[in-house]
Amino acid sequence: MTVAKENAAMAALEFVEDGMTLGLGSGSTAEIFIDKLGELVAGGLKVTGVPTSRRTADCAVEAGVPLVDADKVKAIHLTIDGADEVDTLSNLIKGGGACLLREKIIANASERMIVIVDPSKMVDYLGAFPLPVEVDPFGMALTAEQIYAALKSTGCVEAQTVLRQMKDGSGPLVTDGGNYILDSRCKKIPNVADTALALSQIPGVMEHGLFVDLADVIIIGEQEHVKIMELSRE
Repeated sequence: MTVAKENAAMAALEFVEDGMTLGLGSGSTAEIFIDKLGELVAGGLKVTGVPTSRRTADCAVEAGVPLVDADKVKAIHLTIDGADEVDTLSNLIKGGGACLLREKIIANASERMIVIVDPSKMVDYLGAFPLPVEVDPFGMALTAEQIYAALKSTGCVEAQTVLRQMKDGSGPLVTDGGNYILDSRCKKIPNVADTALALSQIPGVMEHGLFVDLADVIIIGEQEHVKIMELSRE
């Protein structure tokens, strides 16, 4: 899928204009975009990036993309990010890289959001990919119980929720913001908006990985071409 990801990233560059402040997403496809953006910057393009994770910031520095702190920008003209799943209504699951809180802050503050994916991320219903929920470590077990109840009450097929661990087995994964990630294995989320609302009302939930009505453009990279879907939030 590397070629498909590269094609999606290259297509997203067509939306970038000189002088823009860009939200820079996280994940493998977003990192390809950042690398390609760095080549344009080296050629004279003037842009500034707002990274959504420490890893993204490191990637941008390596690519030569100038960065600015999120609290010091007047506007974010465009955010380019990947997704773990995209459904037929252009709702997203994000957070596989544990950056969902910062990704959603930047996406929500942006004038437009472009989502770049390969065909494997396109689904009829969200939920096959475990839904990440970023939570405060305090009272995590209590929060997990309420997450389970919220998912079941909004029609999710399953709602098994597990604490995400570090890949090396050294303990729970800690996000850039100092929180934990609970991954909910729903299999199918039939009522995305209802589920998003229910999760957002739980004390202890810092943010969830359902991105609803945030994407303006979906770019699906194929092996030999791309499909561009321009959406309306209205």
